[in-house]
Amino acid sequence: MAQEEDIKYFVRVSNTDLDGTKPVHIALTGIKGVGMHSAAVIAQLAKVDEFALMGRLEEEHVDRIREVVDNYAERVPKWMVNRPKDVYTGEVRHLFGADVATARDEDINLLRKIRCYRGVRHDTGQKVRGQRTKSTGRTGSTVGVRRKKD
Repeated sequence: MAQEEDIKYFVRVSNTDLDGTKPVHIALTGIKGVGMHSAAVIAQLAKVDEFALMGRLEEEHVDRIREVVDNYAERVPKWMVNRPKDVYTGEVRHLFGADVATARDEDINLLRKIRCYRGVRHDTGQKVRGQRTKSTGRTGSTVGVRRKKD
């Protein structure tokens, strides 16, 4: 019973509360910008058992995880980051948390601003990635097939 009480239910990493009842590699995926593969790499770089419960880790292990997350882009190859060449600065970056959504919105606004095909599709609310639009993606009140009158 004593081990059940020493678990931390929330662990704060990169401005995100992670679930302390889950293993490290699963809990790290709670950070936006971290998937299963990068979570396993973060645990490996921090020299932490990825199957240990996040809430039972010692504070020094959690600090090592925080340090690896903060310096992730410098410690992994270029192909493992989610922003291998930033549009504005040209540097290799990996975005976490709210920065992911902000960067995505900025990219879409840039597409709209330069009036490229994808930007125009975003502007008009149509499908952007080449999907068919004849029968799906219909919005508004006019939905259905019209019949010709005899």
